[in-house]
Amino acid sequence: MTVSKTLPVESPTLYIVPTPIGNLGDITQRALDVLSRVDLVAAEDTRHTGKLLSHFGINTKTYALHDHNEQQKSQVLVDKLLTGLTIALVSDAGTPLISDPGYHLVNHCRQAGVKVVPLPGACAVITALCASGLPSDRFSFEGFLPAKSKGRKDKLNEISTVERTCVFYESPHRILDSLNDMLDILGPDREVALARELTKTFETIQSMPLGELVNWVKSDPNQQRGEMVLLVHGYRALAVNDISEEEKRALTLLCKELPLKKASALVAELYSTKKNALYKWGLENLS
Repeated sequence: MTVSKTLPVESPTLYIVPTPIGNLGDITQRALDVLSRVDLVAAEDTRHTGKLLSHFGINTKTYALHDHNEQQKSQVLVDKLLTGLTIALVSDAGTPLISDPGYHLVNHCRQAGVKVVPLPGACAVITALCASGLPSDRFSFEGFLPAKSKGRKDKLNEISTVERTCVFYESPHRILDSLNDMLDILGPDREVALARELTKTFETIQSMPLGELVNWVKSDPNQQRGEMVLLVHGYRALAVNDISEEEKRALTLLCKELPLKKASALVAELYSTKKNALYKWGLENLS
């Protein structure tokens, strides 16, 4: 592929350059222009980025900038920029800073008055969200779920009543544990999407109730491999008019012996329904 030379780079400038998350054809012409013309490419993994640059016939020098050295090396790169160099920041895949290094460098650049130019491009969060079938008008990206079950459950409890779609990254060796923790906290009916190996040969995007998704992933080891994005439908409160007559009767009887809050919690557990709606109905009808 030939690289256009029509786009000038400005000095000193830090360019934030997205790279493909799988399919190399997803790199933009502007990204290729910038990578070929800057003085230096700051890369999360210079070997990985070197292969990408070589594939497109780009010979720009690389400089390692990763999670373990970013705070120490950011000022080194800013000093280079202040001498008039231009630098492109890339991660191993997708848009830098999105669960990848780059925050400290960008922050140092802005404090030093160095221009920062972001290029649009591939991002697994947006790619997964577009095809998930979950609401996309309001969403939040939550990064990776915690590695240990206690931390995961704390995080899932935190987002359990959030009404927007929540997006997580997850690793293949933890996917079943994370889905099981989701099942414990969010219940089997919460709709969840698993987007796996996006833009690659074995891309899979599956949306279904959490209880079904857990069984589907368990039954197919292939769905436990590769890069993964998990998307969780936002909380939908049960309307008061959705409470069945049987649930109302149970709540009425229990309230003769128990406080409304406790009675609502028991009925919610018995009928797998939402205690907030029961509590609201009780306040309006049993007080």
